[in-house]
Amino acid sequence: MILWITAAFAGYFVKGICGFANTLVLTGILSFGADNVNITPVDLILSYGANAAMAFKERKHIKWRVALPLALLVLMGCLPGAFLLKTSNVNVIKIAAGGAIILAALVMLARNLKAEKADKNAGIVQKDSIGSKLLTLFIAIVSGILSGLYGIGALMSVCVSRVTENSHQFKANMSLIFFAEGTFRIILYSCIGILNLQLLLRGLMLLPVSLAGLFCGMKLSGRIDESKAKYVVIFFLILSGIVLILNNI
Repeated sequence: MILWITAAFAGYFVKGICGFANTLVLTGILSFGADNVNITPVDLILSYGANAAMAFKERKHIKWRVALPLALLVLMGCLPGAFLLKTSNVNVIKIAAGGAIILAALVMLARNLKAEKADKNAGIVQKDSIGSKLLTLFIAIVSGILSGLYGIGALMSVCVSRVTENSHQFKANMSLIFFAEGTFRIILYSCIGILNLQLLLRGLMLLPVSLAGLFCGMKLSGRIDESKAKYVVIFFLILSGIVLILNNI
């Protein structure tokens, strides 16, 4: 249980500082001592309330014509992801989880570098190199599969960042998409037996821990360089993904 408490606090502490990566950090820590079929449902309980609260807070910035189609694509990917989570080999799942963590961390790195480049160009927004609608469609569905398997939605940030104009719109639409996705996964996981009473109670027990981590991270975020903190998080996410893969080969 100490590992679960540590992971819940650390994941949401990082979210409080950076505004993202809670699922990646929590999954990266817990994957060394627990199976993803047990990790993902608990993380879903912890993140569901946070997404609901943020979507409500930023509701004025929601772009419905953007959020609703992307949410539907994510839900399409959740179905195969959830069934893979239930039926796949544990070692294979952990190796895939390590790859997903590394991939999502690299996406975050690319977004940070792009944002810094935009700042240096006096706020001129550069066109995203991820071009076609077909590729956006593919990324959204893959993001849904990763969400169904691990609750990892960092790839969706690539799609949302292309069609939003500021951080308020980005947070509002991301939160709405993953609130819808979370609602769907709670129902789906319950129907196929992934989310059971024991895991639900564990998630509820860890909820105060995650909120404490979130509060501490938010308090600390005003005292440190947020940009540097993000790069430290990305480094350790990549490192944990590599170790996770090597430990299960």
